[in-house]
Amino acid sequence: MGKNNAKKDKKINSRKYGHTELKHSRMGVYSCILAGISFGMILVSVLMAFFLKGKTPNVVGGIGLAALVTVLYGLHASVKGRREREKKYRTCWIGMILNILLLLLLIFIFAGGFR
Repeated sequence: MGKNNAKKDKKINSRKYGHTELKHSRMGVYSCILAGISFGMILVSVLMAFFLKGKTPNVVGGIGLAALVTVLYGLHASVKGRREREKKYRTCWIGMILNILLLLLLIFIFAGGFR
């Protein structure tokens, strides 16, 4: 039984006649990494504002602005990753969804700060 599965896997992953193994889009992976970095920035700024009781608005605002730029670049990377040929685009979609959700979160936080 194990021999048949090994032959089957070898046949599927063969590089002959266009059956190449697809890799994840490089820019899609960057997009997911940037979403994680921006989420960490948002988390740090919220925790800093909570524990310091709002005494550092400049630092928290700067971190929030840096997170916004990171989110926008992550969206750009996910769109750019969809243009790569013969790749898996799952990471592009995941990065795009995460970055859009983080962008909405940042918009709600910024809009709440203007009250």
